[in-house]
Amino acid sequence: MPYGAGPVRGDVAGQRRAEWAVAGASATGLTGGMFTEAELEYLRSQRLGRLATQAPDGTLQNSPVGFAVDAEAGVILIYGRDLGNTRKFRNVAANGRAAFVVDDIASVNPWVVRCFEVRGTAEALTGQPPPNSYMSPEVIRIHPRRIISWGLGPDGKAASRRTVG
Repeated sequence: MPYGAGPVRGDVAGQRRAEWAVAGASATGLTGGMFTEAELEYLRSQRLGRLATQAPDGTLQNSPVGFAVDAEAGVILIYGRDLGNTRKFRNVAANGRAAFVVDDIASVNPWVVRCFEVRGTAEALTGQPPPNSYMSPEVIRIHPRRIISWGLGPDGKAASRRTVG
């Protein structure tokens, strides 16, 4: 069962996170064999990421997106208002590849940057139950093959670079 990364229109802030409990989380390191506790904690705190896709003609697209994480399945889920009619959805349907980044500046003094990046394969799925009435029944499901993260955890020192698939 996924958890939401932030409120969406019609939701109370944090309500979606509470309803979508993190499944597969362990107290040490990797959860469900895919994400670390520090990565999941960071992703829970963020509401927006960027999805990079490639069109059939080779043109690259980078789009801000809302997201959810299914820790048990080890996937990133991208939902949207009318996702099935977007270029990013068509790009994923055409070539099955995507990259996804969530980053922020936690502090400017001292300078602390946090980042979570996934590169992998992706599916453009239709007929999926949306997380709320604002979202359409399409989802982009990203299966990580490479995960890179840094600046995470309570002390900002948790980092990882690993090939997972």
